Amino acid sequence: MEYLCIRGGRVFDPRNGIEDEVRDIWIQGNKIVTPPQRPEEHQIRVIDATGLVVMPGGIDMHCHVVGPKVNTARKLRPEEKRLAPPVPRTDKTHSGTLGSVPSTFATGYCYAGLGYTTAFDAAIPPLSARHAHEEFEDTPCVDKGFYVLMGNNHYVMQCVAQGELEKLRNFVAWLLGAAKGFAAKLVNPGGVEVWKHRPSGNVHSIDEPVDHFGVTPRQIIRHMAQAVDELGLPHAVHIHCNNLGLPGNWETTLATMQALEGFRGHLTHIQFHSYAGGEGDETTFGSRVAQLAEYVNQHPNITVDVGQVLFGPPTSMTGDGPLGYYLHRIYGTKWFSGDTEMEAGCGIAPIRYRNKSLVHAWQWAIGLEWFLLVQDPWRVILSTDHPNGASFLGYPQVIHLLMDREYRQEVLATTPGAVREKTLLRDLDREYSLQEICIITRAAPARVLGLEHKGHLGPGADADLTLYQPSDDIQAMFQMPKWVIKSGRVLVHDGEILEDHYGRTLFVRPEFDPQAQKDIAQWFEQHYTIQFRNYPVDAHYLSHPEEIPCRKVATQ
Repeated sequence: MEYLCIRGGRVFDPRNGIEDEVRDIWIQGNKIVTPPQRPEEHQIRVIDATGLVVMPGGIDMHCHVVGPKVNTARKLRPEEKRLAPPVPRTDKTHSGTLGSVPSTFATGYCYAGLGYTTAFDAAIPPLSARHAHEEFEDTPCVDKGFYVLMGNNHYVMQCVAQGELEKLRNFVAWLLGAAKGFAAKLVNPGGVEVWKHRPSGNVHSIDEPVDHFGVTPRQIIRHMAQAVDELGLPHAVHIHCNNLGLPGNWETTLATMQALEGFRGHLTHIQFHSYAGGEGDETTFGSRVAQLAEYVNQHPNITVDVGQVLFGPPTSMTGDGPLGYYLHRIYGTKWFSGDTEMEAGCGIAPIRYRNKSLVHAWQWAIGLEWFLLVQDPWRVILSTDHPNGASFLGYPQVIHLLMDREYRQEVLATTPGAVREKTLLRDLDREYSLQEICIITRAAPARVLGLEHKGHLGPGADADLTLYQPSDDIQAMFQMPKWVIKSGRVLVHDGEILEDHYGRTLFVRPEFDPQAQKDIAQWFEQHYTIQFRNYPVDAHYLSHPEEIPCRKVATQ
């Protein structure tokens, strides 16, 4: 039998309690295995990892890399494509384009080049699921999956308003199976639907009724969280709170946490939802991370990813239609708004974060406060909400900021005085260790997503590994891994892609009462412009599918 042995590296494997131990990692096929009893009887390839830092492959649990909004954003920003150097074609790779919204091929290659082997798109309308899967087929190197937008779905709101919770649970299960999605996503629950009905419409609290449905965001959040847990989905309901980016929105965020009532909830890009201040009063804009992080620290049913802002020119891209319009009005940039029938909307606008802007500097500081104030690194995940806060290519810079207080203070010194004087960063001396970095980029996202075979280096785990050359230059260390191994295949060495490899698509297929499909089909035929039979994506449509099992979830 053939084995690959990663010999003598400094292994970091938080899930298995291993921190900076010199160990050998054995691989057979696409899995990590125990060492063979008689190595001399087998064919063994060895990678000498002496002195190298060995971690599981990185997992980006919240990004935007496929689907109609991403394609539209690529077309909306031709100026980036003209300026960014292309990814050249080689005998192992396709060509691609960069910028804040890279092409499919460039996305896969760049993730692998950073040592990331798994990525989840965070917002796909089920009506566009087939398109998203087609783009996944064009995204090399990484395993992938997506979250299905449900927070403004008409059928969901109808079930919640009528108190038909079994019907809701059956629909969530059917919809995930039909789309071949991985998790249920709520974006500005109820607010996007209001935006479709009246100019500048939105909901401004989680207890404000949604036009025409008589349901509130609180009810959507509460009952969707319950449905997800009762279905045993591997990942909690994934929530983009109401009032993203608005001054004073921390109160809405706290109310959303409380609305879970002990059910699991993952609050995404939490930085954008942690603001003090009043509408139109920039001088009072600031942070309320301390209060929110205290609540998270006391409630283990809640996890967060940060959505860290970095100074530079990203693209705002969201399933939150009214937010896109809000940014367009503020920045005066070009803007796109989309409406997906019965399901969702989106907004896209180019922006630029500037360190001399009081608001942008606060956003940068607020994200770092979250990392430093959440006590348990297993419950706070590294993300930039790519490409909203920054590109995923900025992850090495975020890691540098977390591991080096002096560097944080240097960047803080370039921001406006009001931020320097009031942010908690002045007094936060905490510096992340390599073990904690491994947690927030690998072990924790795997646990939060319910992926038992990822994020660790024990027997049975996916053979996804990243080997880094230690360096005093933290950012350079994480920008260019020495080796990246995906599914047991040596994929990257010193920044060069060595193999043409396409990962698996991860999805769930929860059980539901098959009789429920009759009502869904009848409603569907009455309201949609396509026929019901053309809506679901068959598993055979996916060339490398992997179904992730559902299981019983313990709630508070």
